[in-house]
Amino acid sequence: MADTIRTRFAPSPTGYLHIGGARTALFNYLLAKRLGGKFVLRIEDTDQTRNIEAADEKLMEDLRWLELHWDEGPDVGGPAGTYHQSQRRASYAEHARRLLDEGKAYYALETREELEAMRKAAAGDKRGFRYPRPAHFPSDAEAQQARDAGRPVVIRFKMPERDFVVHDQILGDVTIGASELSDFVIVKSDGWPTYNFAVVVDDHAMLITHVLRGQEHLMNTPGQIGLYEAFGYQPPAFAHLPIIFNMNGTKMSKREKDKVVRDAAKTAQLDDARRLALAGLDDAELLKAWRQGDTQLPGDALQRLATALAVHLPEIDIHDFRRSGYLPEVLLNFIVLLGWNPGTQQEKYTLDELCAAFSVERVGRTNARFDRDKLLAFNTEALATASMERKLAGFRDWLSVNEPGPLTDLDDATLTRLIEMCKGLRTFPDVAHKCAVLFAPDDNVRYDEKAVKKWLLKDDGAGLAVLRELRQRLAALDDWSPAALDQLIRAYGEEHGLDFGKVAQPLRVAVTGTTISPQISDTLAVLGKERTLARLALAAQTAAAAREQL
Repeated sequence: MADTIRTRFAPSPTGYLHIGGARTALFNYLLAKRLGGKFVLRIEDTDQTRNIEAADEKLMEDLRWLELHWDEGPDVGGPAGTYHQSQRRASYAEHARRLLDEGKAYYALETREELEAMRKAAAGDKRGFRYPRPAHFPSDAEAQQARDAGRPVVIRFKMPERDFVVHDQILGDVTIGASELSDFVIVKSDGWPTYNFAVVVDDHAMLITHVLRGQEHLMNTPGQIGLYEAFGYQPPAFAHLPIIFNMNGTKMSKREKDKVVRDAAKTAQLDDARRLALAGLDDAELLKAWRQGDTQLPGDALQRLATALAVHLPEIDIHDFRRSGYLPEVLLNFIVLLGWNPGTQQEKYTLDELCAAFSVERVGRTNARFDRDKLLAFNTEALATASMERKLAGFRDWLSVNEPGPLTDLDDATLTRLIEMCKGLRTFPDVAHKCAVLFAPDDNVRYDEKAVKKWLLKDDGAGLAVLRELRQRLAALDDWSPAALDQLIRAYGEEHGLDFGKVAQPLRVAVTGTTISPQISDTLAVLGKERTLARLALAAQTAAAAREQL
């Protein structure tokens, strides 16, 4: 074991970073920094059937966005040489050979059908399936003969036949009985190592002293301890973190996003051809399996389909929260409290403060609940107190990870003005929701039918009358500043005995198509005189056409 504390985060490259993985990375990072140690990033890409191209880059981008920078890893290097497991196969082969030579592992030659028959037989006898260790271990020659005959050949670890006690720093001592354990595969028939094997070899090679991971890995631990013992290596300290659930008790899973879109597509009564077109796919079999709930769509295709159906995907991955306009420091602050209790009333922390305060002893056993309302409140409070420089940087980042829109290419001065106009900002999409229409072409304005009826046509077109008179006054106004516009609008209302809203709302509907925008004087000032007058004319035409249809 190393003298220095060394933790690691070891994700599989199957997509963006899941919220649970982010918490695991954060806890490992905090423990290393708290104790003056090193934080290692390793990409566990040995399962070739699940790997997604460039997913490791996405994972690293998510971690960088969260400011969780690793001391050793794929792009920064380190004494371990390479930090992609797919590039460490020679080490796994050496370790497997050693176990075979010492009689601690053996070849297994069963086909998938033969294994399935064994499982069915065990189920028929109402007993759990344990792989039956053969009395005679096949030799290298016999294993090669089986390969030549087209049979799958794997290597299984000879699991010690005893109970195992996992000394867990969170759960305490956990005993797993011998009856729950059996000889497991360490090298698959394609020559690639399994997770349980590769993780032991690499954690030892990388001198990992502490392993913090989710409770779903608890049952993997006895087999890993068995491997450590077989090699004569000292196991790291283990700590298994509570699982993160939604508030309704369901597990936060990437499949939630598929279900939301699948239900929306069903409600919209889209046939498969239309679903394929909207998703940008040409694989009918994949879509069929997805429709039946048997698989997931690629992330980009799912997002396209969700956008076409006007469905908001639930945030599950870190990238989801980034695209939804949350600040990374807020998200980190929030997820650290999903299992860790500081023992004080303090809830708001910077990353440096967390590095000083974190301890595994304060991590609880109870599963955590992800309260989205609380996260939104955290973000709202953070934006209210953040400097304009921080808000501008965050808004720029949000624009960079979303589809280009009317605000994408605006200069910093204009974006700053928009942020200042959007009081009570919760997340960055609020700015786009209120202001994007001000920078869109006039013929892109879509008038909300209910807003037109309420604010322009109601009471014999009272709102339209307001617009006609205001348009004349606005056309004559030389000072197009927010202050001058506000004075004109208020003066008109006082002159006609109208509440401010009965003047401002018809204007707002006329220039934006909806009842949502920043303060009306700011809205008109940003839109500009020429475009304001043009939109007032467009609104009058739209309302007149709507009145004829009533």
